[in-house]
Amino acid sequence: MTPIALTQFSHGGGCGCKIAPGLLTDILARAPQGIIPPELMVGIETSDDAAVYRLNDTQALVATTDFFTPIVDDAFDFGRIAATNALSDIYAMGGTPIMALAIVGMPIAKLPPEVIGRVLEGGASVCRDAGIPIAGGHSIDVLEPIYGLVALGLVHPDKVRRNSDAKAGDVLILGKPLGVGILSAALKKGALGEAGYADMLRHTTKLNRVGADLAGIDGVHAITDVTGFGLAGHLLEICRGSKLAASVRLTDVPLIDSARHFAQQGIVTGASARNWNGYGQDVDLPAGAPDWQRALMTDPQTSGGLLVSCAPGSEDRVLEAFHAAGFEAAAAIGELRDGAPRIAFG
Repeated sequence: MTPIALTQFSHGGGCGCKIAPGLLTDILARAPQGIIPPELMVGIETSDDAAVYRLNDTQALVATTDFFTPIVDDAFDFGRIAATNALSDIYAMGGTPIMALAIVGMPIAKLPPEVIGRVLEGGASVCRDAGIPIAGGHSIDVLEPIYGLVALGLVHPDKVRRNSDAKAGDVLILGKPLGVGILSAALKKGALGEAGYADMLRHTTKLNRVGADLAGIDGVHAITDVTGFGLAGHLLEICRGSKLAASVRLTDVPLIDSARHFAQQGIVTGASARNWNGYGQDVDLPAGAPDWQRALMTDPQTSGGLLVSCAPGSEDRVLEAFHAAGFEAAAAIGELRDGAPRIAFG
């Protein structure tokens, strides 16, 4: 059978196909207010990673859904990346996944069953690694391939880590290097190569299961995962939710080496510019900062790293937890302080 390139069917890929942040804010502002029971610990108020519903004194249910169009051509790899990305929202709340449901949309007339099956196999392989079943799901016939998960998890109510609980003086620590969106752009241009593709898979299929351990460290106040809005966008969500300002040291932000190289060559994603247009008014860059540097700070990450806000005295323990779990690039990148919600990169 002739290999089928999945990305030929989609106009965007991975978390880069998310609705632009400015437009999404406008859409959500028009949504009617729903029921808010007292058991709902986390809803849509601060654009957090997942909803959290208290079940009892020791358990809260974490619920999220995440799906997108292909970021890679290989069906099995697409499934792996999408499933890893979806489960990350559970870990970002400090939770542990317990099961998932599959979300499947495929152009049935264009993709043979064996290709669709490989997407599902890829997602199932990640869920096996996470120790959970895919217990059901829903499928439809659509024009573009879509795959993802409804993910459910559990967390102790005292260990829920919202993006709105950061404190002034906290240290910011990023778990994975940036640049996945740029690697996907290089892939589409045929410039990535085998080594670059392997590097891309290594980052996008690494589960953020360390999130549950991080939530148990005293002094860890907030956790989020960096996905489609880039580092700047998701850090702004912490700033806005916690009513704080952030300072980030550009030289300390971990980057995928090949992604930096491609960005300097002008290979970036269109979603990076959309992100900047959506929130750039609240972000300060150094005078004369090159365009490639801004592109990396707004680069849409698919299955990106956890961003942790913790007290200075907890910084070493957080970094030790990241490094012990195999996140060798994890690094402290900045601080939070009193002030209007905005980010100063320097």
